[in-house]
Amino acid sequence: MQKEFEMPDIGIETDDEITVSFWHIEEDEEFEKDDDLLEVSTNKVNFSIAAPRTGRLVEIFAQEGDVVTVGDVIALIETIND
Repeated sequence: MQKEFEMPDIGIETDDEITVSFWHIEEDEEFEKDDDLLEVSTNKVNFSIAAPRTGRLVEIFAQEGDVVTVGDVIALIETIND
């Protein structure tokens, strides 16, 4: 089942910008639950965003260098056993 993957709440202050640093996987690549999908950064710290479940990255919407906020749709994923 394809689902929108939203930028999760990483517990930062609301005035901190979240920038997509890089994606660990490419479009059409499969991943396992808890694999690192992407790295994001704020002006204070870097974070790894893990996969919520096993699946495949269908399409990336937030490219490297893009500024995003919590709740923004950053990718389309296809999950397995949803």
